[in-house]
Amino acid sequence: MKIGVLALQGAFIEHEAMLRRLGVEVVEVRLPQDLDDVNGVIIPGGESTTIGKLAVRYNLMEPLRELARSGKPLWGTCAGMIFMAKAVEGEGRDQPLLGLMDVRVQRNAFGRQVDSFEANLNIKGVDGDKPFHAIFIRAPLIESVGAGVDVLARVEKDNQDVIVAARQGNLLATSFHPELSYDDRFHRYFLKMAESET
Repeated sequence: MKIGVLALQGAFIEHEAMLRRLGVEVVEVRLPQDLDDVNGVIIPGGESTTIGKLAVRYNLMEPLRELARSGKPLWGTCAGMIFMAKAVEGEGRDQPLLGLMDVRVQRNAFGRQVDSFEANLNIKGVDGDKPFHAIFIRAPLIESVGAGVDVLARVEKDNQDVIVAARQGNLLATSFHPELSYDDRFHRYFLKMAESET
């Protein structure tokens, strides 16, 4: 099993550390050839506009789309979720998007850095009886989903339950940062997706 982690900007080292603890071979993806022979790719949190612009500069946009079309899983966390979305609220910014996942995302939906928070979530499909302790940092949320998108988790915001994790076939997205938790269950969930494609 070999998992690529997009290593252009953001929290890629934390994902790598979690994967290595699980005994997985990790490849830092910076150029198209780094995608050769990977079983899946994680797109980390960071700054979504910067990640998108660097992906354009290093000719990674179409190779990442092709990887997803081939059935291999892609998982975007926080900024990675924004980068994978088909639509983002406030698209006036120069924001390159992969446009893969049929979701509409609202960036920084929970406020600024000082508004970061943690919450215990029940996540559909994730093993275990205890809730997943999720860490939200300048987090986006999913405003709406298209047909074929399975909502995996919600959190309360302004007295409403909003979507913070979803899956569409081989595409996975989370508003929060599982790589910052000691809980490896979400990474194990992604690895099961990758195993099903090998």
